[in-house]
Amino acid sequence: MNGTQRSKDSNSSTAFIMTNEAFFLHAKRKTKNVMKILLHICCAPCAIYPVQVLTGGEHYVHGFFYNPNIHPYQEFARRAAALEEYAALLNLPVIWDRAYDLEGFLRQVVFREAERCRFCYHLRLFAAARAAKEGKFDAFTSSLLYSKYQKHELIREIGEQAAREAGVPFYYEDFRQGWQTGQARSKELGLYRQQYCGCIYSERERYCRDRLDGWANC
Repeated sequence: MNGTQRSKDSNSSTAFIMTNEAFFLHAKRKTKNVMKILLHICCAPCAIYPVQVLTGGEHYVHGFFYNPNIHPYQEFARRAAALEEYAALLNLPVIWDRAYDLEGFLRQVVFREAERCRFCYHLRLFAAARAAKEGKFDAFTSSLLYSKYQKHELIREIGEQAAREAGVPFYYEDFRQGWQTGQARSKELGLYRQQYCGCIYSERERYCRDRLDGWANC
């Protein structure tokens, strides 16, 4: 990071106030409410509004990319590349875990496909909690809380469970209120915007469902 700080521009939806840990330490001396937060990021578009809100509160935000649920690999690579682009634009630090454990993910959900979202959230949020503890963060959260298509209360439940086990607070905020703001900004930036959640099951639901015959022609 280069230490450059961005202040809020009234003509833009961007409101990124800090970009480095030095600023975080300076701000923390002024208020007890400032935290060093690890933000699990599922994709760049979903990170925009949470980053805006968290940095707008003068928190120090550090991204964490761990998403072995994204299939196939080319899709995984596209989303990682989009986050790299977005992070470079903001000087946002990111912890990268590019492990692509397809087999491990499938072993958790096979024969339990109806509960796949629970296993998927558990996998990623528990990893974020462990990373937050190792990195001595004050709290962790996730951009999953931004999407209006995710199971919001389940994410909150699992995040709080992971927090109890790791001993690091789960920072909860309903980021869905900024859905339109984040979507508009991602379009302005020209970021890659995926068409399905991530796993092969959601990919099938997005592209294989026949409008008239359900799954008959898939």
